[in-house]
Amino acid sequence: MSLTLLYRGKNVRFSMRLNKTHWLSAVLVFALISGVVVHLILSTDEKPENKLNYFNNQIVDISAEKSALKKQQLTALTIKLAELQSHVLRLNALGERLADNANIPEQEFNFERLPPSGGPTTTMSAISKKSFAQLLIEITQLENTLSYEENQLHMLESLTLGHHIENTRYLSGRPIAKGWLSSYFGMRKDPFNGKPAMHKGIDFAGKEDGNIIATASGVVSWADNRYGYGQLIEINHGDGLKTRYGHNKKLLVSVGDVVTKGQVIALMGSTGRSTGPHVHYEILHNNKQINPLKFVYRKAK
Repeated sequence: MSLTLLYRGKNVRFSMRLNKTHWLSAVLVFALISGVVVHLILSTDEKPENKLNYFNNQIVDISAEKSALKKQQLTALTIKLAELQSHVLRLNALGERLADNANIPEQEFNFERLPPSGGPTTTMSAISKKSFAQLLIEITQLENTLSYEENQLHMLESLTLGHHIENTRYLSGRPIAKGWLSSYFGMRKDPFNGKPAMHKGIDFAGKEDGNIIATASGVVSWADNRYGYGQLIEINHGDGLKTRYGHNKKLLVSVGDVVTKGQVIALMGSTGRSTGPHVHYEILHNNKQINPLKFVYRKAK
């Protein structure tokens, strides 16, 4: 089988006879060239689409990361709001107790009012419904409430001290019934690591379960564990003076209690950062530790 190609022009005539092998080869070459062209066209058409899909996926990933970060920030703000709310409730409880102990009319110090914003929730559905602006507004409101409550407590403190302990808040004497002075105020060798360290109180050693006594009348402002101190009691005596009694085995008073001079407030122990039964005694003036020694040997009024 053969194929004859015939071309007739205006002034030219051309003819070619192709056998089977020649014309099949020509058909295959033509098909191959056509396939390459189609592939190039399709490849050219797909590239922009692939790039668009890639960028769309990148945008989705970035949006997801931003959404996750926003949720984390909202969660952090909500937790902060919960902490402030809890602090307000503790102040309210302390204020009510002090007012009750001082027999102050309820209408003068109303600590039962709820804070201006409701209790926060940490569920993700609730968080997603709150904006940063809403959370910041609620935090600001709670901070204002805290400031108001603290002012009330300062006034209540003055009234309480005036009603109960004006004549017995003179600091003097030792914070123990039995025992001995074992460590002074100032620089000393740390009993745990042997390095020089500042000792911001004085220590009185004695037997475990020995009585720890208040060195002046005041209002208990702390009665719980505190890092380093172990079981600690802090008493506010007014006029910027506070006393601390650390490392107790058992606390016998609670926050808000009005204690009198000489009252047993705890039992001696060795809790916290301690090497044996003793009481770590501090005196603070305007929240700064001072040497208690002169008050220990001070003559009582």
